[in-house]
Amino acid sequence: MEILIQIEELFIFLGCIFLFYRLDYKWWWFPALIMLPDVGMIGYLVNNTVGAIIYNLLHFRGTGVVLGMYGFSRGSRKWMLIGIILFAHATMDRAIGTGLKYFDGFWHTSLSTEPFL
Repeated sequence: MEILIQIEELFIFLGCIFLFYRLDYKWWWFPALIMLPDVGMIGYLVNNTVGAIIYNLLHFRGTGVVLGMYGFSRGSRKWMLIGIILFAHATMDRAIGTGLKYFDGFWHTSLSTEPFL
């Protein structure tokens, strides 16, 4: 079942690439921005709780959906781009087996308790 979920996440990620393509940005913006949500890990320098809150805010797919819909409703390509990048990054993380973080430590996620590598 795990491989089926990973394949499903891959197809969702490909859908994000398609939506990005439709925004008509230069192609290199996608790989340049896709890892940006991981700056949320900086919160772990404070403590596990702050780190998990910031990380989860940037990795919750709902955040990407809301920001993307906000951009769509306002005709703002910038907000649509931010939403797509957040959603795509969260999907990519789920495809490799990491998920939202619990407050007790970085590696304890909704999908795993072990490092993914």
